[in-house]
Amino acid sequence: QVQLVESGGGLVQPGGSLRLSCAVSGFTFSGFAMRWYRQVPGLERELVASISSTGGTTNYADFVKGRFTISRDNAKNTMYLQMNSPKPEDTAVYYCNARYGNGYWGQGTQVTVSS
Repeated sequence: QVQLVESGGGLVQPGGSLRLSCAVSGFTFSGFAMRWYRQVPGLERELVASISSTGGTTNYADFVKGRFTISRDNAKNTMYLQMNSPKPEDTAVYYCNARYGNGYWGQGTQVTVSS
């Protein structure tokens, strides 16, 4: 079965750092592009970053450029989001998305940025 499992979320102070992970199974991870999304309750889910199947191409939303880095390790079937200098407005549930089939989602991991 296709499974995407996010981890690494939690409480982080503004200006700190956090690394999220997305462990993938059930399909050939290296063959598909991946994305990170985030969502605040009551608001629309928004795209944070995307990465090509090989990791050679990355794209970022304007609100995270220069602060977050998306990466992947195809040998480990894992995608990462390195969050540097997070801001309170980065508080959200972060979701892993696979561009496989009709699209698959993880369960999400909560990130709270607060002092």
